[in-house]
Amino acid sequence: MRPCRYIDTLNFMKEQDAIIYSGSQFTIEWYFDESGNCPARDYYRSLIEDRRVKFIKLARLMGEVGKIFDSTKFRNEGDQIYAFKPQPDRYLCFFVVGRKIVVTNAFEKKTQKLPAKEKQRALRIKDSFEKRFKKGNYYEKEGR
Repeated sequence: MRPCRYIDTLNFMKEQDAIIYSGSQFTIEWYFDESGNCPARDYYRSLIEDRRVKFIKLARLMGEVGKIFDSTKFRNEGDQIYAFKPQPDRYLCFFVVGRKIVVTNAFEKKTQKLPAKEKQRALRIKDSFEKRFKKGNYYEKEGR
């Protein structure tokens, strides 16, 4: 296995700075809002190291292999929303053309079912990303 190319920056607005892991199959990145805030990354950073490592291992596996066959670790939640599932955390995400996965929001799982408000939040974020990306104003332009 190649060494992990995980990037943990304090602030970002450029595409390369949003990257969690860049593998041969997928690039996984954090979603950030118009102000540069990234609640999923903030949640991740609030965790103890063991829980962060669980997520990075799943991101690395998806990035390199392109699929996680264990539905207890990665699952389709419907409506084009998926979940990385490092116990006890959930990282909701969606796929983007160009072999990219964008992590929308994260939370600690406390119930059997995916909380509806978390899935709705992921759907709103996905919509925001798609609109901003189509307009060409999601990533900062180089040289600004």
